[in-house]
Amino acid sequence: MKVLVPVKRVVDHNVKIRVRNDGSGVDLANVKMAMNPFDEIAVEEAVRLKEAGIATEIVVVSIGPAQAQDVLRNALAIGADRAILVRTETPPEPLAVAKLLKRIAERESPELILLGKQAIDDDANQTGQMLSALLGWSQATFASHIAVADGAAVVTREVDGGLQVIRARLPAVISVDLRLNEPRYASLPNIMKAKKKPLEDLAAESLGVDIGPRLTVVATEEPTVRQAGVRVGSAAELAGKLKEAAGVF
Repeated sequence: MKVLVPVKRVVDHNVKIRVRNDGSGVDLANVKMAMNPFDEIAVEEAVRLKEAGIATEIVVVSIGPAQAQDVLRNALAIGADRAILVRTETPPEPLAVAKLLKRIAERESPELILLGKQAIDDDANQTGQMLSALLGWSQATFASHIAVADGAAVVTREVDGGLQVIRARLPAVISVDLRLNEPRYASLPNIMKAKKKPLEDLAAESLGVDIGPRLTVVATEEPTVRQAGVRVGSAAELAGKLKEAAGVF
């Protein structure tokens, strides 16, 4: 079984985001970038499926600038077999990403697509659902446990009321949640081996997909600074402060 794992290059989750002075977006100059944490979990799950003898090949794909090769090499060091970079300097929106991934899926013919439930830069949580709709495949989201057997994936997914278990017929698109696994660290020997693994570079235009933006970012602002609290001496004073804040007199 071939597994396709899309991964995204994002600002490292330990980095404090800075907004450009003109409010036109996030300042990425000299900022550490890394693989989206949810996608890292998807790569780990694919590697575990291969170690269990269920998956035979793992192909990772990233859509972004040439620098995204770094996250692909990291995925190869974790255990993926091949990598594909769909190169574009314009950050694509979720629908454009889903359309590009559909082209890659049609070319690679995987039986399973594993990806993070969302990217930590835009928190859109849309690509997996859009991709399954475009392909006409089964889908399962927010997976916290996956078992593949007999041409189907039994997925335990997290919902507001607890856990839900569903059976998705393969081929399927599954988006993963944080509690699915704990990704491993790539060892130095595997990092060296990853440099020799195949990495294909494709221009996004070659896939015949319109990736032009459909949304315009008007402005980007820092979150409002939280105001300091006020110490009160009694419940009556607290009630008065709350009424004052709510405009009740």
